[in-house]
Amino acid sequence: MSATNSPSIIFSAAPPTIEDIAAIARRHARIEVSAEVEARIVAARAVVDRYTESDLPVYGLTTGLGAGVDTRLATEDLVAFQMRVPQARSVGVGEPLARESVRAMMAVRAAGMAAGGSGVSLKVFQGLIAAINAGVHPVVPSLGSIGAADLAPLAHMSRGLLGFGEIELGGEVLPAAIALERAGLKPLEFAPKDGHALVVANSLSIGLACLTLVDIEQLFDWSLKAIAVNFEAFRANVSAFDDRALAARPAFGQRRVAAQLMELLSGSSLLAADAARRLQDPLSYRCTPQVWGALRHAIDEARQATDIELVSSSDNPVVIASEGVILSHGNFDMTAFVLAWERLGQAMAHCAAGTAYRIMKIMSPAMSDLPRFLTPMGQSRTGFATVQKTVSAMEAEIRHLAMPVSLSPIPVADGVEDQASMAPSVLAKAQAIVERLRYLVAIELIASVQAVELRGVSGELGKGSAQAYAFVRTHVPALEEDRAQGPDFATIAALIGRGPQ
Repeated sequence: MSATNSPSIIFSAAPPTIEDIAAIARRHARIEVSAEVEARIVAARAVVDRYTESDLPVYGLTTGLGAGVDTRLATEDLVAFQMRVPQARSVGVGEPLARESVRAMMAVRAAGMAAGGSGVSLKVFQGLIAAINAGVHPVVPSLGSIGAADLAPLAHMSRGLLGFGEIELGGEVLPAAIALERAGLKPLEFAPKDGHALVVANSLSIGLACLTLVDIEQLFDWSLKAIAVNFEAFRANVSAFDDRALAARPAFGQRRVAAQLMELLSGSSLLAADAARRLQDPLSYRCTPQVWGALRHAIDEARQATDIELVSSSDNPVVIASEGVILSHGNFDMTAFVLAWERLGQAMAHCAAGTAYRIMKIMSPAMSDLPRFLTPMGQSRTGFATVQKTVSAMEAEIRHLAMPVSLSPIPVADGVEDQASMAPSVLAKAQAIVERLRYLVAIELIASVQAVELRGVSGELGKGSAQAYAFVRTHVPALEEDRAQGPDFATIAALIGRGPQ
């Protein structure tokens, strides 16, 4: 999307939302800054200037960083030190971050500065906004942050905006100085504290969280549609969704999920009193409200944790402009945040297992009373048989990815920094789980639609399951003669993963 046709997100008294960050990252929404936000930044900067002029001890302003906190900086070295901050912390390795991840990180850092606690110079803040709006994306290695502020990723970002390293502009990777000139921008000019203000945040972790939440919300809805179609094909017992039973033990999210599934099945012949084939179905069917309710609750918790980080100042030290003070603290610690995201990863793993089990059962004659492997042409054809290997592989990888990584890494900075959250790694895991779960949901949709046709109930579906059925058949024909099905799964996975265009 060209910048001239992009929507605008206004940073004002109301802070940006998770969806705003995704729009900036993925649809190149432009950022506009209100006068109120600029006044907030100027007020905080005045406090920084007063401390600087008084030569008061402030971490990262008049002292070194990390273990160097015991080193006072000479007055004539204050600006040069800030220039060294991103250079010395550009230690990332690995493949470059995707463009949307870099944009999300930049937007989140700007949002944090707009909260007013960073003490950044207004000119540097405006330069960051201008770079985002111009589509200037420093090349940032994906590995190297332990989540005690995303120092390395933000340092590579800052270094690029200073004119060092490389920048991606319009799909072309260029030397940073050339890219800035081509974009009509000048390299950032630092005053005291500015280098530290740019790097001392968890902006990559929060940016990835914003993108991942948007993806999970969309995938959650599609997963419920796949469950509804599978229920139709399996002729499962919808008493599992009866609110009277669920109200007897109202575990997190289960009544909400059951209500959504009943809405999807509204008008279906499956709701008739004698439609179910069994009194009780396998647990992967019967416990969908409980398992997906747990996922719903975990998504909500991760969203709450992400919202807190997005709208707050976690800068250390933080400037409290209303009281004219600068305070050191530990608000950058991401323990609560990563625990929410680790829980979300495990909740997705439970749903991945349930999805895999239902896919296997819908293909089994003993369980579904349908042709083995859902082929209408007999066992001289493979049908969906080999698909089970893909399902098994995706579920196993998700289970592995759901294992915790957030327990503190080894101490660094001469033992001063002995606590960290591994937040970027936690978010990278969550993104990888979403990708694999999306394939599982696509497979369940396609297999269930095939099963609906073999059952002969395609004209009796509920409102939501009928829409999902039509969606699949618009893009994937029924499986009769054996064919490559990988492209079918990739098509549906891409479509259900596509956000607003």
